[in-house]
Amino acid sequence: MDSVKASESQQSAEAQLRAAPPHALVATAHRLLAERLGAREVRLLLADYGLAVLQPVTHLPQTGPAVSAHEGPAGSAFLTQKPVLELLDDPAGNLVHLPITVRGDRLGVLSVHLPAGAVDPHTVLQLSEFATALGHEVTTAGRDTDLYLQARRTRRMTLAAEMQWQLLPGRGCAREEYVIGAHLEPAYAIGGDTFDWSTGADHLVLTLTDGMGQGIDASLLAGLTTGALRNARRAGIGLADQACLADQAVYAQYGGKAYASTLLLRFELATGIVQAVDAGSPQLFRQRGGHTEQIEFEAQMPLGMFEETIYTEQTFQVEPGDRLIAVSTGVHGTRSATGDLFGERVLRQILGATRTAPPHETARAVVSGLIEHFGSKDLLSDAAVVCLDWHGRRG
Repeated sequence: MDSVKASESQQSAEAQLRAAPPHALVATAHRLLAERLGAREVRLLLADYGLAVLQPVTHLPQTGPAVSAHEGPAGSAFLTQKPVLELLDDPAGNLVHLPITVRGDRLGVLSVHLPAGAVDPHTVLQLSEFATALGHEVTTAGRDTDLYLQARRTRRMTLAAEMQWQLLPGRGCAREEYVIGAHLEPAYAIGGDTFDWSTGADHLVLTLTDGMGQGIDASLLAGLTTGALRNARRAGIGLADQACLADQAVYAQYGGKAYASTLLLRFELATGIVQAVDAGSPQLFRQRGGHTEQIEFEAQMPLGMFEETIYTEQTFQVEPGDRLIAVSTGVHGTRSATGDLFGERVLRQILGATRTAPPHETARAVVSGLIEHFGSKDLLSDAAVVCLDWHGRRG
């Protein structure tokens, strides 16, 4: 009977979150948790675009002092994706930090201050379900308010980056068969690099695009390429024809003066068979067991370089336990001050060192290593990394 009442109470809380004005989700969450659990304070902390800090959502000026996304109790909850309990002396009580993740896309952390003695496993479970419900509402509310997008920013974003971030499906996706984590840098000035994915009952389509140029020009090119690929994909045609139609769209606009290097992958969820079209320069690595290897494809022309290019598909297989890492030219083609290519040695070292880390952290670690290798955060080219762990379909 108690479980039924708890379920009804949780449903009621979710319904009230859905009914709250888009900008009032934090206030509504505080009221609900104060009524049900005696919460003294509730903070919603969102990960910034660079995944460096967690920033509280407030009213003015939309964010407060940030905390680390990698250290401390809140950072630990974000990294491990598990609740973290912090004991408080003054005032007495507990801070429960709960990861907020929507379908594998890590948004941030919900921190709830509860009175001493009010925390038990059942309460933590309730809070975890509440945090997930709040995450879904934050994602939906982003269509109607700028509050949560503003709260994620540590500094002014360029117009090109604004366009690119609005283009992305998210920074992660998780299903039974796979987990995806992705990262972009420079986060606040990204231009031509982007990624996209779409999942269905039986397949996953994933693309990584490196648009030629910088700034607004590169962002417009990436937007056109992504839109053309989505349009072709949603028409239900094969992977090679998706590339052909996107190629025609880009060439029609730019006449070969600008083009987009793109890697297209289509995974059969039941078998692990992957169809691939390598239209340009992104590279794909596979980790199986303790071995890291580059999967090399027949090189084909970037999208939009020539008129009516014909593309062909190639096939390879993934097995449960495999990890795939796709990187743009700004990653594998970047040189250090001494002229060493990042992809020749350092990239493989980082991939080896992060083999047991979640895909999100591996993608971020690759970009962090790239910045260290280059010697500056002011990268000369955009850098995009997509990491996918393949689990396969049970049975």
